[in-house]
Amino acid sequence: MNETVLDLMLNIGLNGNYALYASKALLAAGVLLFSFLANLIAKKIILSLIRKIVQKTDSTWDDVLFEKGVLTRLSHLAPALVIYILVPAIFPEMETLTLVVKRLTMAYMIGVSILIVDSILSSVHQIYQGFEIAKSRPIKGYIQVVKIIVYLVGLILIVTTIMNKSPLGILSGLGAMSAILLLVFKDSILGFVAGIQLSANRLVNLGDWIEMPKYGADGEVVDINLQSIKVQNWDKTIITIPIYYLISDSFKNWRGMTESGGRRIKRSICIDMASIRFCTPGMIGKYRRFSLLKGYLDRKLKEIEDERKEQDTDDEVINRRNLTNIGTFRAYLVEYLKHHPKIHNDMTFLVRQLQPHSQGLPLEIYVFSNDQVWAHYENIQADIFDHILASVPEFGLRVFQEPSSYDLAAIAEGISKP
Repeated sequence: MNETVLDLMLNIGLNGNYALYASKALLAAGVLLFSFLANLIAKKIILSLIRKIVQKTDSTWDDVLFEKGVLTRLSHLAPALVIYILVPAIFPEMETLTLVVKRLTMAYMIGVSILIVDSILSSVHQIYQGFEIAKSRPIKGYIQVVKIIVYLVGLILIVTTIMNKSPLGILSGLGAMSAILLLVFKDSILGFVAGIQLSANRLVNLGDWIEMPKYGADGEVVDINLQSIKVQNWDKTIITIPIYYLISDSFKNWRGMTESGGRRIKRSICIDMASIRFCTPGMIGKYRRFSLLKGYLDRKLKEIEDERKEQDTDDEVINRRNLTNIGTFRAYLVEYLKHHPKIHNDMTFLVRQLQPHSQGLPLEIYVFSNDQVWAHYENIQADIFDHILASVPEFGLRVFQEPSSYDLAAIAEGISKP
């Protein structure tokens, strides 16, 4: 090839060194042209053909590989290979130039190979995300660790290739720098170890609702990587927390609630204790109109009558067992909630009295809704307590509340009247 081009230069009238320089320049231009054509063929023809094949297949993994640029980056090797192969053949007598070009070309191909491996790892992660197990076993942290190792090894190979040194020499020197490396990669190492613990113990999964008040986190986990966990709060703000804080500090995970199939309703109303009294026959007659109380009243009245006959008590209310409006109201709430279509009857179910205090007698509802969607849950809870608050007066009871400015104004107006 060299002699042919040199003869061509001599035939067109160039002499001596001019012919030699012109032939070398022409050959160098030819190498660049071949590398350009190789790049053009790889990208415009081969990649276009592969893209058409990928679009026709039903599988998604090949689309992900194409989307992440694996094949595009692979095409960058074509011009480098042309230069790496042709330069020594064209310039055999220029050993120094050939050696420099080969080293630089090899370093370039190593760099491209690193990017190719990076794209493959990103593709593996995206493909894995399509499986159900990805929610409970995220691998993003492990992928990032592998990428760091690949980049470190690649950087060492690039440096040793350019300097024409053995990689073992640099690797042996890294032992003395281990303390510095541990300091530089402290967060990554801590995050990697914490990520293994989180994944092995299933402490946090993607999509979990977690609370960490110390860091202002109260929302859904949207990303878990090597160094941090990203939480989107319910107000749509984003909180990023170092992942090892989830091991060193405490946090609340609501996954148990999600997996249980119910969401707790725990709220109480305070009954004015001055409105609590024994039920009179008129009150019992009124309560019999409530369909949810018929069975309860029949059962309780029979128990009271049987007990009265056995103990031969007199008719004084205080001397015998009697129904109360608060007890009857509590029984009504139990039946009302049992018949409510949105209440989970197979989970903890309580309508209980709490310790009385200065604001009255707390009557607490402790049940679970069978709908866990936040908006639905709030509506269910509000509807239940709308009904409870409206039902209180029907049992001769009053809800306790602090005196308002309206109450004080009414009192003042009553005092001012003669």
